[in-house]
Amino acid sequence: MDLRVLNYFLMVAREENITKAASLLHVTQPTLSRQLMQLEEELGVKLFERGKHNIRLTEDGMLLRRRAQELVTLADKTKMELQHKEEMFSGEISIGCGETKSMSILSENIVSFHQKFPMIHFNVYSASADDIKERIEKGLLDIGLLTEPVDISKYEFIRMPIKERWGILVRSDHPLAQKEYVEPKDLKDMPMIMVRRELVKNELASWFGDIYESLDIAATYNLIINAANMAEKGLGAALCFDLGTLFDNLRFIPLSPRLETGSVLVWKKNQTISSIQSLFLQYIRNTL
Repeated sequence: MDLRVLNYFLMVAREENITKAASLLHVTQPTLSRQLMQLEEELGVKLFERGKHNIRLTEDGMLLRRRAQELVTLADKTKMELQHKEEMFSGEISIGCGETKSMSILSENIVSFHQKFPMIHFNVYSASADDIKERIEKGLLDIGLLTEPVDISKYEFIRMPIKERWGILVRSDHPLAQKEYVEPKDLKDMPMIMVRRELVKNELASWFGDIYESLDIAATYNLIINAANMAEKGLGAALCFDLGTLFDNLRFIPLSPRLETGSVLVWKKNQTISSIQSLFLQYIRNTL
């Protein structure tokens, strides 16, 4: 598969119209149509359902769109790294981050590092730990900020210096809103908004003990801003880290017994890293 043709495919998939896509790509419509047909022949699948005024992706087309975007992103990243191979103090570092207080420490380091090396830029991707690990494995991210529990056997890592404290996020008019802390028994009959990651669920199950199986799980989430939004609308109490004020109408109440989670900054083991990535990681080590 030619990267140029994959870019053509992605443009058509986005616009759902060959004429418009051809105009944006600065190629003729017959040329673009021919390239797409040749791509279908090469892969032996039908990528588009063609209508009178637009075209839509088939199931195979949707799979290719996901893979094509990853390939194109990786190619662009590789090209950039090679172009800056001899320029130690310029280029881009891609970092995947969860929603944690440790991100504040990382952000402070990014700011001070960028002031020292203004030609080095950062591409920050927000997601859950599992998603970040997958993108590191595919070469789409250089570094990941992961919350524990997480398997880091494949990674070099720097442990972040602060712990994330667990609690619930509820509306200010919620029955539990005035409590200083909540215990498992307080949440037994409350609708809960639960984190989606299985490893984290196991940690929380240990904290809840016998009542875990009887919890009323109203929804699950992977990014806290969505959980906070649901809690603010009154769906239930969101189990999450203390990240400060997200909504004026919400209150964070810590769990008791106290439950905390660490976080680590990771990158792949036994892999040659770019000079600017090495420079940044050494900077982090020194400041922490």
